[in-house]
Amino acid sequence: MIPYTTRRHIWFVITIALITLGVIVSGTEIANSHGGKTHGEEAFTAFQAVQKATQLYDRLIVSGKLPEDWETDLVSIHISARGAETSRETVVQFKRTGGDPESLYFYFDHRGEYSGSNFTGK
Repeated sequence: MIPYTTRRHIWFVITIALITLGVIVSGTEIANSHGGKTHGEEAFTAFQAVQKATQLYDRLIVSGKLPEDWETDLVSIHISARGAETSRETVVQFKRTGGDPESLYFYFDHRGEYSGSNFTGK
């Protein structure tokens, strides 16, 4: 059974993720109304990145690999992409108030495969 604090954390992270995703994609519907350029394979979306990163983040919290303040002091989730189209990498940043380190980053390749995580963002 999931403790109440973890359940609350999951809903908090999902809410933050949905708000962030809404802000990111709010202006892209018009630009991509022609269907986008997927060239036969579906693109890895920001929403999918948030879902995968949230699952990994929750595993670290539940297993005790991240201290409790990562759960209680979480303030935002940021999603960004870097690199060329074929080598694009999606970065999901979990940021907390205070503490050292202040952020945790998860990386996914252009196919959506997890490629690593760290506290530096590099």
